[in-house]
Amino acid sequence: MPTKLEIPTPALLLDLDAFEANLRLMADHVKASGKRLRPHAKAHKCVEIARRQIAAGAIGVCVATVAEAELMSRAGIPGLLLTSPLADPLKMSRVIAAGAMVVVDHVDQVGWYNAAARSPDRTVDVLIDLDVGDHRTGASSTAQAIEIAKAIDQAAHLRFRGLQGYSVSGSHTAGIPARRQVSENAFHSAIATRDALTHLGFSTGILTGGSTGTWDIDTHLPEVTELQAGSYPLMDLAYGKLGLPFRHALTVLTTVISANHDGFVSVDGGFKAFSTDRPFGPEAVGVPGSTYRWGGDEFGYLDCPTRPKLGGKIEFIPPHCDPTVNLYDRIYACRREVVESVWPVKSSALPL
Repeated sequence: MPTKLEIPTPALLLDLDAFEANLRLMADHVKASGKRLRPHAKAHKCVEIARRQIAAGAIGVCVATVAEAELMSRAGIPGLLLTSPLADPLKMSRVIAAGAMVVVDHVDQVGWYNAAARSPDRTVDVLIDLDVGDHRTGASSTAQAIEIAKAIDQAAHLRFRGLQGYSVSGSHTAGIPARRQVSENAFHSAIATRDALTHLGFSTGILTGGSTGTWDIDTHLPEVTELQAGSYPLMDLAYGKLGLPFRHALTVLTTVISANHDGFVSVDGGFKAFSTDRPFGPEAVGVPGSTYRWGGDEFGYLDCPTRPKLGGKIEFIPPHCDPTVNLYDRIYACRREVVESVWPVKSSALPL
């Protein structure tokens, strides 16, 4: 098997020991809490990782896009949930064909989904997406959620299954007390809507949401039925700054391509190698006292007291794992220095 030193850079690496430890930690915690785990595959877009999450006890995976739903469906991954509302009947037909459960936040979407499901004569499981404080998507009030539930109940090809209440703010709020307060407030809003629907006779068996950042908060809420955490198998700097117990399994491997100046070197990892949506850059592994600076599309600078040698390899923890993974077509799954396997990203097979 090849080693890390033989991988062309920049490349996406996965430390299998850390990855497997992260899978066990989350799966054991969620199982002990009596909840279900439906992790978000948008973090990795990788069929092999989804398979291993299912093998560890997950009931399925969440997806953010129709393309992700189709990828996972073709690979036979069960229990798909598309967590994003759609407003395109053509996309709705595709996600119905993929067999995913869907979310809606407007009565018009109910009608479109029902019409799309009529042709293949399918029954589509539907959740109502709730705005629990972020104002990104979701029904904006309990009254609107009730209106949507009534429309689903009257739709011949749809089946109402429950609610989604995902808090973007809750996932990254700094400090455990503040993060707990934000997440609990978000879910309490969803619980109030659930109670109102239950009072009207609607069955709300699913209340899904939560994130890696609130993994040990949301599982203590009795009304929450499942967790959508996505980043925990990989981890990144943003979540690492919250002090979570998951290990950094995902890194980007780079090569020192220029070392002509005192105090810094240039590596072949720039804007096209890492996510750029955080107010900080990547962090070098095993280079104490170093700081990364953006150098362009293909370049980065590493300021460091001891200058790494030309041609040397440096791994970086990315600022945000999801958009970093999205830049690559494969993950090199490594056991220490050895590459055990290469897993496709956004595809069920590596390109020829």
